[in-house]
Amino acid sequence: METLLQVLRAAGESTRLRLLAILSESELSVSEITHVLRQSQPRVSRHLKLLSDAGLITRFREGSWVFYRLETRGAVGQMAHTLMDFLPPDDPVIMRDRERLADVRAERAELAADYFKRNAGEWGQVRALYVSEQAVEAAVRTMVGDTPVPVLIDLGTGTAQMLELLSGVAETAIGYDINHDMLNVARANLEAKGLTNCHVRYGDILSLPEPAGAADMVVIHQVLHYLDDPRAAVLEAARLLKPGGRLLIVDFAPHDIEDLRERHAHRRLGFPRAEMANFISGAGLEIATMRDLPPADGSQQLTVSIWLAAKGAAGDALAAPGTASSGKAGAAPRGHDMTDTPLPSDKETA
Repeated sequence: METLLQVLRAAGESTRLRLLAILSESELSVSEITHVLRQSQPRVSRHLKLLSDAGLITRFREGSWVFYRLETRGAVGQMAHTLMDFLPPDDPVIMRDRERLADVRAERAELAADYFKRNAGEWGQVRALYVSEQAVEAAVRTMVGDTPVPVLIDLGTGTAQMLELLSGVAETAIGYDINHDMLNVARANLEAKGLTNCHVRYGDILSLPEPAGAADMVVIHQVLHYLDDPRAAVLEAARLLKPGGRLLIVDFAPHDIEDLRERHAHRRLGFPRAEMANFISGAGLEIATMRDLPPADGSQQLTVSIWLAAKGAAGDALAAPGTASSGKAGAAPRGHDMTDTPLPSDKETA
């Protein structure tokens, strides 16, 4: 009862209700909140502390900035969203706040678009070397399946591509990245698509603030080849998983394109199956299935490999329906021959 009373006391004030309303739609810094509410920073900070102490909002640091968002998990998160259901959508004060929130979002989108424009050429050069993103995404969706995922964590989320792709099965999806510009792009992408169940956070993917066993699924998409110690990222992913949770890894098979190391900061030129199997088994996980997507035409040179692993349960039981299963973790997974399955290869989009 005391928790409920604390929540009601914290929410029972007009400015704090306005704060909850805007934070239910977007994660915002203090300066952005002051712009929306037209109130001073000290006053806004006092209200934020009361809401944070009551557990109604989440506070997280991104470099020298601090962001806030409505809590989404647990009983208090459920109460927070229930309170928002009672707010009249046509309230004139809330409507004005939403107009100013739209200005904040537009500014973010402009900054994100500028960064993407400056870097799209480099990303496009790498993407041209392997099958289309649509083909990779189709394979990922098939391997993940349709079973709801309560909490999904994406390590090195980049532009939040995997959060968008899996937002339909994830009840809560959180992407971590250490690149501020990429986080701006990711945040703008998620807001533009109205994916309120997806959030991004600043964090070192080798040492995240999440507790052990926080996730039902962890995704590492095209990240390991940038790392000095890719094994450490797999170990951190395993730490985050609940028993029975799944790890999805997307990366390149071994190749000899040195230009990717020299011009695009790739530390590793792909991963042999045996090495990845050692990473996965060394982290206490079992390979459930594995799939290769070879080049679709002569102009492409890279094979994309996708691994699905499970924690604390037989891989066969956790593989998505319709996918092939591996044997022991150290063996070449039997799912590799699935490359004959036709996949869409529509025109790539940035």
